[in-house]
Amino acid sequence: MRVLVTGGAGFIGSHYVRQALTGAYPTLADAEIVILDKLTYAGNRENLAPVADSPRLRFIEGDICDPDIVRESITGADLVVHFAAESHVDRSIAGSTDFVRTNVLGTQTLLQASVDEGVAKFVHVSTDEVYGSIEVGSWPEEHPLEPNSPYSASKASSDLLARSYFRTHELAVCITRCSNNYGPYQFPEKVIPLFTTNLLDGKKIPLYGDGLNVRDWLHVDDHCQGIQLVADAGRAGEIYNIGGGTELNNRELTSLLLDATGTDESFVRPVIDRKAHDRRYSVDITKISTELGYQPRVSFADGLASTVQWYRDNRAWWEPLRERTGHFGR
Repeated sequence: MRVLVTGGAGFIGSHYVRQALTGAYPTLADAEIVILDKLTYAGNRENLAPVADSPRLRFIEGDICDPDIVRESITGADLVVHFAAESHVDRSIAGSTDFVRTNVLGTQTLLQASVDEGVAKFVHVSTDEVYGSIEVGSWPEEHPLEPNSPYSASKASSDLLARSYFRTHELAVCITRCSNNYGPYQFPEKVIPLFTTNLLDGKKIPLYGDGLNVRDWLHVDDHCQGIQLVADAGRAGEIYNIGGGTELNNRELTSLLLDATGTDESFVRPVIDRKAHDRRYSVDITKISTELGYQPRVSFADGLASTVQWYRDNRAWWEPLRERTGHFGR
């Protein structure tokens, strides 16, 4: 079996690859894993260091918008797991061109190549942000798409393209929509690694607005577990929400990170809120739980503690990123 993993040098994609090559997914025990990654600022070959010597791993550096490199990468693939995306909301507000190009055109290029090459299954990894914001309750998969940022709009567009290739070309596409991920190897511009690395360096942390925006937190290991369940047994044409089951507002999250790093409220710097900042995300995971047996296994307390410790122990990983890209403020 051959699996093409796009964005396999990024945070979530590299976790999936490391798990796949170390026996976490029985159906991929002997699979060849082909990574296609452009190695933008958030892609890092160091994320693959623990499995870099695996004879089952092949790495191709290239752009998912390039039909020729996509065709080279996808030839012989039985399964495509599509992680590659521009994903930071703040960056999409500053400029959305790369988001539309990569997330929309890149996804279409992969979908078309999958049809042309006879790929058996295509798992499109998306986000709960396509639903917009919800005051109470949780989104089921049938909820209308109401994205509020250029990033989430580009992901919603790619979701619709993926669905169209199932309907038009009968490509066996599944779409997953996850809540906020955290864990080791996450690029230090997202909130948990940003706050953690700043606090470890004795720097202040920027808290948006009133700090009461609510997110559901999902450990990257649980997310990848859910993705593999969908890859193994998800029904073609279906959407599956993947959530972690821990809702916190940003003030609560900040307090936990202050405690974990031995710092206090004096390190919090309030900043002007993000434009169109979604107030609350919450996904209903009944469908994936009932159909595929998914349940998050990593408690948030354990997951956060191990994540903070990972950043404490791996300065050699994140300090060069800070030097290359500058201070990760907001």
